Parts: sequence; structure tokens; C-alpha cells
Amino acid sequence: MQDILTKKIFDVDEVRKDFPILSREVDGKPLVYFDNAATSQKPQSVINAISDYYSNYNANIHRGVYSISIKASEAYENAKIKVKEFINASSEREIIFTRGTTEAINLITYSYGLENVNEGDEIIISEMEHHANIVPWQVLCEKKKAALKVIPVNDSGELLIDEYKKLLSDKTKIVAIGHISNSLGTINPVKEIIRLAKEKSKDIAVVVDGAQAIHHTKVDVKDIGADFYVFSSHKMYGPMGIGVLYGRSELLEAMPPYQTGGDMISTVSFKGTTYNDIPMKFEAGTPNVEGAVGLTAAIDYINCIGFEAIHKQETELLEYATAQLNEINGLRIIGTAKKKTGVISFVVEGLNALDIGIMLDTNGVAVRTGQHCTEPLMDRFGVPGTVRASFAFYNTKEEIDIFVDALKKAIEILK
Repeated sequence: MQDILTKKIFDVDEVRKDFPILSREVDGKPLVYFDNAATSQKPQSVINAISDYYSNYNANIHRGVYSISIKASEAYENAKIKVKEFINASSEREIIFTRGTTEAINLITYSYGLENVNEGDEIIISEMEHHANIVPWQVLCEKKKAALKVIPVNDSGELLIDEYKKLLSDKTKIVAIGHISNSLGTINPVKEIIRLAKEKSKDIAVVVDGAQAIHHTKVDVKDIGADFYVFSSHKMYGPMGIGVLYGRSELLEAMPPYQTGGDMISTVSFKGTTYNDIPMKFEAGTPNVEGAVGLTAAIDYINCIGFEAIHKQETELLEYATAQLNEINGLRIIGTAKKKTGVISFVVEGLNALDIGIMLDTNGVAVRTGQHCTEPLMDRFGVPGTVRASFAFYNTKEEIDIFVDALKKAIEILK
């Protein structure tokens, strides 16, 4: 990573040296890791940061007066400042650490949703949402006797914005939308979606699921106008088990706690309890300090690479792989949006996606198969599931060649 810091020149071969796992083999073949939409690999700097925390200043935070506890507390709070700067939030008070995107959406659903959605109200999501951005809203609608409305997608996997406009009404209370589809790679026009919602009513809260976007594109929550923006560390080269909920401070301050316990309180007596200020009001119990340290290191690493280099590399990979896959007879790509990121989902006529995935693994190629937690979207396209190859900036065209060759052999064997 030091070379990147010094030269500011992107060299994928040098970058790959930062990721220890990329040099390993699977059954004697080089690992080709194309499951980055599920989780990304971790650079040595992130691994080192976590090791350093456990080796040198592992302690519980916010309550110790001794030196390593103070250092751990500072690291945790500095992580929030780092995230604030990374997404251009107004204050670190607007940054809440959760276990991941899923918990962040559930927090919003139960804390904001239960307080602001009533019988007869409406919540809008899209047909391409991850289950984590469907099921919590379904549960809320059942509890509050509200209605769930769904923005349809076209045959290319793009949202039908005109249909979205028709769904917006005086009853709309929440719009929850994915920034980028984990199954299709479609980049949704979230800024326009938010603008249209706010034009209808400033009281409509817009939740953006950024789990698949945060590592592909520069996110500016002020620019897009999101009320809430959520994402996970492990998708962006950081550790698992920690995620981020950004929320506008005035909304967070009005919301009741999601969980209760230590650290989220101000005073406790048997007569009653008062709650802490945000963001601590939403962080009950011992926090994931290790995760915060690792997330900080991951953000530093992404900033060193730069989103311009990331976008260029991933776009070239997407175009290169798409061109090669389109030449395979019987293969159909699901999701051909004009604006998409490095995700390719496909089916092969007459073959089971799982069988293809298993055959690819015998050649060291790691892909994801199935519904990708988007069962309604699979139903929309009339397929039981797909093979999904998803790229990161550390992947190469040579790896795509290995993948395509292995895929052709798998198709020949399975047919």
C-alpha cells in the first residue's frame, strides 16, 4: 500500500500483493475470487490493524480510566469521524455502528417506522431489493396495517421511474431503495428517487441500502439527500460484524432506542431511566471495537486506491467479461442495465446454476449461485436462480479468461 500512497498509480499486480488470500491455491489451482458482492477480501493493512488492536490495546471502552482503554475509546470514536468524512455526513453524531446493513435497516424499521407509520399509510420499495430491504418492511406493514408498494423493473433490470412516480402518494411515509442491485449490478438513480419523494412530501423518509455501492462509488449523503444510508464493512474490504447507519440528526434525536442496556443510558434508577445522546442512544452494550478499527483501516485503504482508479478497473473488467460471456451459446445475462457495476448474473439454457458453480470451483473459480437473497427478482425474470460473478478492483482480465475457459468446459461436461 505504501507504493500506492507514494506513486498514486494503479497497478493491479502490486495491489494484489496487499491481499494475502489472493495468492492461495484451491486444489492446486490459483484462487479466482469472483464473489465480491457477497463479501470482499481484506488487505494486509486491515488485518494488521485488527491484530495490533488485540495485541496492544484491547480493552472495553467509554468506562476505563487506564491508558489502553482510553486508546481503544479514541480508536472507536475516531472511526466514526472517519466514516463521517468518507460519506460526507454533517457530524459523527449521525453515524451509528450496527452489526451490518441488515441490523441497520431493522433499527430504522422498528425505531423510526413504528413511530411514524400508521394504519392506511404506504411504504415503497423496489422489485430488485435484497430480502433485508423487503422483509423488515413487510413485518412493519403487518404490525401497522400499512401497505407495501413495489416499483417494477424492466427487462434490462432498470427501475421504471414513471411507475415510481405513480406510486408516490399522500399516504407514502417511507421509500426504501437499494443504491446498487446485488443480483444485477444495476446502479439506481437514488438522487432522483429521493428528489421525487421530497417533492411529493418533505415528510417522506428515504432509506438507501448502500451495501453494494459503498465500495464501488463515492457516496455523498448530503448530495443525494438521503435521510438514512446504510452499509456493511465486510463489503468494503473491512471485517465482518460491523455496519453503519447514517441518519439525519433531527430524525435520530426523535427516534426511541432500538435496544436498551449499558452505554445507551444517561441515568438509571428504579423510578426511571434517561437515555444518552445520539449516536450512543442506539449502541447498547459492548461495541465491536475490533470492527471499528478494521473499518477505519479499510477506509484508509480505499482512499489510497481512489474511486477513480476503482471505477476504471472495475468498468474494464465488467466490459471484458460481458463481451466474452455474450459469445457463449445458450448463455443469457440477467440484468443488462445501461448503468451497472461489476456484477454479472447469468443462466445457461438447460443447466442448473448450482452445478455450474460446483464445476467452476474445481477450477479454483469462486462464484455465487442461487437467488442471491432476491427471490422476487428471480421470479420477475422467470428463473430459479443465476450464476453470479462479481468483481473488485483487485481482479484481473487474466482471471476472467480462466473463469470463461472453466465455464465453457463446465457447460460441455454438464450438457
